[in-house]
Amino acid sequence: MKIWDVVKQLNTEFAEREEVIEGLVIALIARQHALLIGPPGTGKSALVTEVIRRITGAKHFQWLLTRFSTPEELFGPVSLQELEQGVYKRNTVGKLPEVHTSFLDEIFKANSAILNALLTLINERLFYNDSAPTKVPLISLVGSSNEYPEEGEGLEALFDRFLLRFEVNYIGEDRAFVDMLKSQTSLPVNMTMEDLYQLQSLSDTVTISDAMYDNLSQIRSELRDQGIQPSDRRFKQILSILRAKAVLAGRTSVVEEDLLILKHSLWEMPDQQDKVAKIIRFHAQDAIKTKVEDALSEVADVLHNLKKEGDTTDAALEAIKKIKSIAADLKVLQMETPTRLDIREALQSIQASLTHITTNVLGV
Repeated sequence: MKIWDVVKQLNTEFAEREEVIEGLVIALIARQHALLIGPPGTGKSALVTEVIRRITGAKHFQWLLTRFSTPEELFGPVSLQELEQGVYKRNTVGKLPEVHTSFLDEIFKANSAILNALLTLINERLFYNDSAPTKVPLISLVGSSNEYPEEGEGLEALFDRFLLRFEVNYIGEDRAFVDMLKSQTSLPVNMTMEDLYQLQSLSDTVTISDAMYDNLSQIRSELRDQGIQPSDRRFKQILSILRAKAVLAGRTSVVEEDLLILKHSLWEMPDQQDKVAKIIRFHAQDAIKTKVEDALSEVADVLHNLKKEGDTTDAALEAIKKIKSIAADLKVLQMETPTRLDIREALQSIQASLTHITTNVLGV
């Protein structure tokens, strides 16, 4: 699928942003909204812009909000021609009510004049123009902010509208930082709106087993024990996220490892993130751990067979081919779950096996 090429290219251009990139793509497939929180200079705006730029034909609206932003800036000016006829109607051409995707920077600066219209537009995909509700084509809105909204600012409802929330921090690893400095802009790999619509249609057909629903019920119960109570509406909405996650992985049904995306969705307050992530990882752990162990076992079998066949050149080349195929599958899993150290360690072990064969058997 083209989406895999898009994600792969974005991961090479933006260091340590694999989870955020995956989340933004999943939001598009699931027709949901995402929020990026982080200090200035972490590339939030650049990342969102690049993701949207990869979708040919998408109408996009981007704006930086301030305390003094007016409804006209987002929703369009009042039509003077209509006003002369006694009709208070906005000209929405090129504005938020007429686009597929949107990025609102410093979204928590939205004032009350903007907030109510924004809430309805985000949640119900409706914009009231001259009191008449108009369906908007919005697929996904991404908001960003340098900090979380403070309690008592009346922004709880807006914050709750974002089903996926990501903290975006400065690059941590030195190697990744150097890669960022060296990175150069390349010709973008694109997909079309039709490609996106097909992914959305596929997502609608993804199945969720009874066992998976039981998993979600257990997660809800364990979160409640920790004093964390996401709304029933949020639990209902995350089904679309799980289906989109499965589609992105090339599957037709949701599996345990897809649950990992929920660590970015089921917390209410920032200090709850670690508790939520721990509970989610527990329920998603077994499937990933099994895949890693199976991969290492397959590599061990290949090495055993190579030794049994006498370390011939033909046998070595065949062994390298099989091991590289196993490693490729693990790399896909790593892309889906970039924070898993066991996958990284398994890949390092497999690479050591490949080096051993090429050096000691082939003499390269």
